[in-house]
Amino acid sequence: MHVGSFVLAAQFPGQGQGEALHRAVRTAEVAEEAGLDAVWLAEHHFVPYGTCPSAVTLAALLLGRTQRLRVGTAVSVLPTVHPVALGEQAALLHVTSGGRFTLGVGRGGPWVDLEVFGSGLEAYERGFPESLDLLMRWLREPAVSASGPRFSFREVPVVPRPSEALTEVPGPEVVVACTSQASVRLAAEQGLPMLLGMHVGDEEKAEMVALWRQYARAAGRPGEEISGAPHVSAGVCQIADRRTEAVETLTKAMPGWLKQGLEAHVTVDGRFRSMRDPLAYTELLCGLHPVGTPRLCADRLAATSERTGISRFALLTEGSGDLAATEENVRRLGAEVLPHLR
Repeated sequence: MHVGSFVLAAQFPGQGQGEALHRAVRTAEVAEEAGLDAVWLAEHHFVPYGTCPSAVTLAALLLGRTQRLRVGTAVSVLPTVHPVALGEQAALLHVTSGGRFTLGVGRGGPWVDLEVFGSGLEAYERGFPESLDLLMRWLREPAVSASGPRFSFREVPVVPRPSEALTEVPGPEVVVACTSQASVRLAAEQGLPMLLGMHVGDEEKAEMVALWRQYARAAGRPGEEISGAPHVSAGVCQIADRRTEAVETLTKAMPGWLKQGLEAHVTVDGRFRSMRDPLAYTELLCGLHPVGTPRLCADRLAATSERTGISRFALLTEGSGDLAATEENVRRLGAEVLPHLR
């Protein structure tokens, strides 16, 4: 089992943006010290829900600050960037880090980001398959051209080529955030593992893994690839000596952050977007994920893995909103939970 920290660089009420980013960097440094396997970096624009606007840029910094830790994006929002530009960055990080970088990509939402970056609503609603296909060709082939509805250009060489890195794999690992049957199918047909969100429980995640396998078989993907696909489950982790204490920590801090963060999202076309009740959502997350004593957290992760077949986890550890408490949470995850899983 592989356990990592999911880093949003969340800006809690009363905090500055620099404080949130400093906590994100420290989380990664402490994660390596504590023996975690990875950190996963979220990307958001114009909202305090997350203050990191470029997960791939923060990944570059953290790869330079660490020696062993795998660093992944969760996720780089593909409709707001050019796939070739993102592919070049991913290849660069793969080569220079010795293969420690994972590129997570997703479709994002219908936010004002699409207007600011000039990609438009079409890129979100219909352009994701074209973007993902171009990105994967860039990461797998020596030269690439495009003739699609959104991207069209003459053949150019891929520089740097990920396959020339001195690593055990020919290119950076790519995972796809999946929230719908369409995205599951798209990932499966490419043979790409899924990143499944923290808002869904084990039963739904197990169904999505089964659906992915069905689509992968239909697409002719190799059996070994299907059975061994390293999907990632996102969740929340808060460790305390008593479960009530861990739940109280999150229910005191997270609703305020969720309220100001989710309310700040603006749709590009004015469409109505209902917002979850922040307290109810926090309580839901406490029920779905490893929140409690170290033994309870270990058992919860083991149960999720058994029910879903997923063996990689990206766990939000900054739910307290406090730097010192986050560092302690990460250290306890490494020292008191991981030994039960290994």
